[in-house]
Amino acid sequence: MPISDLQIKSATPGTTLWDSALRGFGVRVGKQSKTFIVLIGSGRRKRLGRYPIISLAEARAEAKRILAEKTLGKVHPTHVAFDDAKSAFIDDCKSRVRPLTVKLYERHLTVHFPFRRKSLADIGPADIIQRLKGLKPSEKSHAFRIARTFFGWCVSQNLIDTSPMARMEPPGHDKARDRILTDEELKAVYNAAYRAHNAFQRLVCLLIHTGCRRGELTRLEWSFIAPAAITFPPELTKNGRTHTIPMGPRTKAILHSIPRQHDLYVFPSSREHVRGKPSTVMTGYSTAKRAFDEACGVHGWTLHDLRRTFATGLQKLGVRLEVIEALLNHVSGSRSGIVGVYQRHSWQPEMRDAIELWEQYLYGLLAK
Repeated sequence: MPISDLQIKSATPGTTLWDSALRGFGVRVGKQSKTFIVLIGSGRRKRLGRYPIISLAEARAEAKRILAEKTLGKVHPTHVAFDDAKSAFIDDCKSRVRPLTVKLYERHLTVHFPFRRKSLADIGPADIIQRLKGLKPSEKSHAFRIARTFFGWCVSQNLIDTSPMARMEPPGHDKARDRILTDEELKAVYNAAYRAHNAFQRLVCLLIHTGCRRGELTRLEWSFIAPAAITFPPELTKNGRTHTIPMGPRTKAILHSIPRQHDLYVFPSSREHVRGKPSTVMTGYSTAKRAFDEACGVHGWTLHDLRRTFATGLQKLGVRLEVIEALLNHVSGSRSGIVGVYQRHSWQPEMRDAIELWEQYLYGLLAK
């Protein structure tokens, strides 16, 4: 029998009512909404609107029009699986997005949205919300933005009519961290890392010395290291700009002490494959960090807090803000806007003086 208003109102959530009088026309019943749909191909459903915003009569008339166009060959039913669209999206990004960003896109879409062969047209807001549940705030925020970018791309490629995330509100912003290690904490961490016996300890020591991001240092290659400086190519930096940071004598000594276990990477992976995929550089920070915390006796800090501690320490030592921002490779603040266009000084001499001053301060901590 044809679908009636009474049937729609009394339908059980999680079911789909199909109209017997108009094959391919139906109503998908959710917990909070009821949506008219029309089947225009194997695995492809077109949404017509929500009940009762659109009436049953209006939805049936629209479905009849669409099905008539299908019969006349004006509608070309296609089934696009999520994984196929994801592969096409990643390939498209490779030509216009930094390699690190492409890897981030692929990881989030694969890990957090394992829809695999499910049709794009069948993925709704409830599916996205379900996949975001339980994620840590920062991970949820990243996953949300990447998924929204992906589905927006799918719309632009005419793979789907509308994005399932079009009306979704982004997760609340995380509270910015302001953790800075005290002198006593920095001394304990530095003391445990300075006489390094493993790769993680050497990484911590270099993070303290240089203020670099963890992701930059873990991908450090031997070829980036010159006698007096380390130069990161634009594809490894967050802002896509080449970053050269001077090395003090103690930073050089740490790098010279690292055994060359890999022809390319300073911090190579200890395993050739991780989760079935080829591995190149160090991973597994969480386990190593917990062991390191026990060794140094300092808890409740992150590796990125060392970068904040580095910047704050230089400021306390009287280093100019412009020099600190240059060391951090920031393009905001004093280096943004019109100033950044006309101020082309590299600050390399001042950066070298600041690094040597910082190393002296660190060495003084060990001597206390």
